[in-house]
Amino acid sequence: MNNDNQQTLLLIQPNHIQKLFNNPVRLLAPMEGLTDPLMRQILTQIATDLGRPYDWSVSEFIRVTQHLLPAHVFYRYVPELHQDAKTTAGTPIHIQLLGSEANLMAENAAFACELGAPAIDINFGCPAKTVNSHRGGSVLLDEPEVMYDIISAVRKAVPADIPVSAKIRLGYTDTSRIDDIRGAIDASGANWLTIHARTKTQGYKPPAYWDKIQSFNELSIPVIANGEIWTSAQAQNCMTQSGTNHLMLGRGAVTRPDLVAQVDVKEDNADHTHLAWQDLTSHQIAFLQGQAKNDVVLVGRYKQWLGMLTKGYSEAQPLWNSIKREKNKNAIIEAIKQSSYQ
Repeated sequence: MNNDNQQTLLLIQPNHIQKLFNNPVRLLAPMEGLTDPLMRQILTQIATDLGRPYDWSVSEFIRVTQHLLPAHVFYRYVPELHQDAKTTAGTPIHIQLLGSEANLMAENAAFACELGAPAIDINFGCPAKTVNSHRGGSVLLDEPEVMYDIISAVRKAVPADIPVSAKIRLGYTDTSRIDDIRGAIDASGANWLTIHARTKTQGYKPPAYWDKIQSFNELSIPVIANGEIWTSAQAQNCMTQSGTNHLMLGRGAVTRPDLVAQVDVKEDNADHTHLAWQDLTSHQIAFLQGQAKNDVVLVGRYKQWLGMLTKGYSEAQPLWNSIKREKNKNAIIEAIKQSSYQ
């Protein structure tokens, strides 16, 4: 979709939602067990420090099953609700819900809004077997009529000024129902759509099929592309092939926390938004000094992140080799400090 057509379509959106997409948006993806509140805090702070804040991030999914969830569940997943639903860097956090019962999803969405959620996102993309076996996430891509029921029920239940969005994949086992999925989204009242450009069966295996997003640009709502964006070059290719300028960054943003600032930077200006390893070490230490159930959890989560950083920074590998069996948090912090001088 070219920019003129996109602006024309946005005219039917409420003004406050239209303004969100006046410029290309850059979002931090919801990733279960990865972009938790602590990781969101660190990554949004880095992005803000580099001069290209995320427009917003989306929480890990909150599972809706049999009843209205109590407030403490929402606060556990999204403690940012205690601070105007924003990270300490000021990045808004949208609440993502996952479930298959339209009325329950609507009730929980309405309650989340009462607690301060600035927007509700609905998960139709999670490929996890445990989620799919309980009729949640991407398995519903084979039931577009249920997708419609859920989105429309949520849209009716939450205040009109609060956006409702959906995140999908291209299909479950294949893309044979893509037209039905697009039709369900179109009729549902969703305010925008994020598409991970692979099916559930394709998982996270390269490549992502960005060109398959093109047909969704026929919708009268903004479309956000996601999947297999690890570098600025891939981001540019994704935008070209998908026909949308809006991007959600996932694992690439964890591996290279400066990716969001690199996406729209020309080669000759890249140094201004590049995060050197020496500058990243302070954020790693801040992560280990963050809030968690206990130090064991913090160390485990940090090692998960460091393992991913080895794909983005050559300096991460020797640090990983030196601390992979270390359990003492303070010893790991000292090793991080030492790595900044090497």
